[in-house]
Amino acid sequence: MAVKIRLFRAGGRKNPFYRIVVANSESPRDGKFIEILGHYDPAKGTEAAKLNIEGYKEWLKKGAKPTEIVEQIAKKLNA
Repeated sequence: MAVKIRLFRAGGRKNPFYRIVVANSESPRDGKFIEILGHYDPAKGTEAAKLNIEGYKEWLKKGAKPTEIVEQIAKKLNA
């Protein structure tokens, strides 16, 4: 089972809001997930994003692979 740290889309139509989650790579984008690590609102940018840095690093140690966008958000938040 490959685990990824990726975005989960929430919010209304034309008003997306994303949760940063840990999920099985075979699950659909808005399907089951293991844990919520934070959130990201593209309208407000990465300055308003929140990420549980300890949880993020713990999942990386366990072998979870972040997507490109999540990796960029984490770098900007100094994770």
